[in-house]
Amino acid sequence: QVQLVESGGGLVQFGGSLRLSCVASGSISSIYGMGWYRQAPGKQRELVARINEGGSTNYADSVKGRFTISRDNAKNTVYLQMNSLKPEDTAVYYCNVQASEHARGAYVVIWGQGTLVTVSS
Repeated sequence: QVQLVESGGGLVQFGGSLRLSCVASGSISSIYGMGWYRQAPGKQRELVARINEGGSTNYADSVKGRFTISRDNAKNTVYLQMNSLKPEDTAVYYCNVQASEHARGAYVVIWGQGTLVTVSS
């Protein structure tokens, strides 16, 4: 019922910036945590950043100071502003949302389809 649509990925040069967006829709009652993960080919998926309903954030050490996660609760949207991008940031970025559905108040964890970020040297 709840679905996520990601956008904003693309090709950028070293030092450039991108802004990822993830919009949640469907039979949503409440949204709790929202976050971004990334996965490079042949590598494990790793946490990039998370933000809870109250606005508290958590970042991977590798992106702290360069990336900023934010959310717009009225729009059911989470953003990831990525600055000073490096080639090692190249990966597929996945949105993740923890929410409850209207149907029977079920708690669900939903993943977006992924958006590719490529940073050239």
